[in-house]
Amino acid sequence: MQNKLQRNRVLLLHLLFWCIYLSFNIYQASFFSQQRGYDWSIGLLFTGVQFLFTFTVAYLNYFIFLPRFLNHKKAWRYILEFIVPFAVLVMLRVYVQRHMVEDSPRAEFFSSHMYIIQVAIITLFITAFVSMLRFAVDWFELEARKREIENEKLYAELNFLRAQINPHFLFNTLNNLYYLAYSKSDNTTEVISKLSQMMRYMIYESNHEKVLLSKEIEYMQNYISLEQLRLNNEVPIRFTVEGDTENIWIAPLILITFLENAFKHGVTNKAANAWINILIRMEEKQCLYRVENSKVPAAKDSREGKSGIGLQNVKRRLELSYPGQYRLKVNDATDRYSVELDIILS
Repeated sequence: MQNKLQRNRVLLLHLLFWCIYLSFNIYQASFFSQQRGYDWSIGLLFTGVQFLFTFTVAYLNYFIFLPRFLNHKKAWRYILEFIVPFAVLVMLRVYVQRHMVEDSPRAEFFSSHMYIIQVAIITLFITAFVSMLRFAVDWFELEARKREIENEKLYAELNFLRAQINPHFLFNTLNNLYYLAYSKSDNTTEVISKLSQMMRYMIYESNHEKVLLSKEIEYMQNYISLEQLRLNNEVPIRFTVEGDTENIWIAPLILITFLENAFKHGVTNKAANAWINILIRMEEKQCLYRVENSKVPAAKDSREGKSGIGLQNVKRRLELSYPGQYRLKVNDATDRYSVELDIILS
């Protein structure tokens, strides 16, 4: 219903204007008829003639002369095209109305030049007002087109950002596989199996606009399992989920980038006392997501360089998918690095 009203809002503006115009003139005709003893039918007919001629002038300009002017943009040509039919119709209206009231007490006024000037000014004013509605139509169409182009652009950008996630993830995981294969690890087969499960999720689930948070958490758990295999379970990893995560929807693969960076730049099985803590806490629709990791001494520069694409990607996706609904806080301390995302989910 609302969409239908929006599509027909210009037509409704026209109808509203003419209803007000007619109501005012009918009231005026009835008032003078009662006050001065005129025949009510004559007053009503007088108003009908007034409406017919005014309506004709207004919409001749609206549909013919004004569109021509908007095409050629020549004011003098527009005036010449408009002034002749305008003058003819005004004079024709005055002639008809004079004939209708020739026996009334006000016949002298209707025969005067002042009445012609009054009719011309009022008709010109109403024509100008209706013309403004023409510009309103163009403005509505322009705004609608701008919104459509903007939505298409944002949708294309969002799809492009999602497409970037897959190669980014594959690049990181293939690095892990290379390391395991190079070290002839017995876990290589299990890593390939986990990777297969994760790719299935990325192909069949993450292409939707929103996914269940529980599915996203399951994907993150698989990723953590892959990293634990690479690190031979030597690095303590704590993944805590608090609150009800069922029937909560989130944009896919929003959370994984911060987790990837924690593993890629914050831990190594060669560094002592390396650790990672992940927290997801749900309170109704409010989600707190925190990733905190130890710092590898040589990782600071590489974090800013190599992981920049992934972080820029997820920040832009947050802006597109959750405008004004999230808060991202980064804390780069001496011994640890933490990212905290506070976001409202649906």
